[in-house]
Amino acid sequence: MFAVPKNLREFMAWSKTHQGKKLIRFSLSSVITTGVSFSTILIVYGFHIITGIIGATLFGNLLATIPSYYLSRAWAWGKRGRSHFRKEVVPYLLMSFAGIAFSLLGALFVKHLVHTHHWSHLIDTGLVGGVNVLSFAIFWVLKVLLFNRIFHTDKLHAIEVHLEEEEQSGRS
Repeated sequence: MFAVPKNLREFMAWSKTHQGKKLIRFSLSSVITTGVSFSTILIVYGFHIITGIIGATLFGNLLATIPSYYLSRAWAWGKRGRSHFRKEVVPYLLMSFAGIAFSLLGALFVKHLVHTHHWSHLIDTGLVGGVNVLSFAIFWVLKVLLFNRIFHTDKLHAIEVHLEEEEQSGRS
């Protein structure tokens, strides 16, 4: 793990480390795929393409899983080439499906709210999308920890060790 930067100067220095770059890339890939999920849900539910809250939430999140895997694997963790099915794809899908299941619990809650209150479809749509984003935010930290293990390579570990040694010798 890393120490939380206390000010902008420390953050800028940390953001240039290998670990900082990796976490920033993972964060940005999460923002991108959350945007894909959120936009898809707003479009398919908001325009009545998929009329059910559960179906729209499921569809939006399943669709976002595809770019999420590739962005996390290639951009954040720097892995190239063929994916290892058992060590990379299966754990990724399990964690993604756990996140989707949690978002579906949120969707069930929203479905209850929508059916007990008589708000406009615009408010309902915003609520469906917002609860989905909140659900995925809860899983984010867990994903960082797990995906760091899944996509870990010896080369990256060696670079991290080297960078940490350089940082320590530079501070002495």
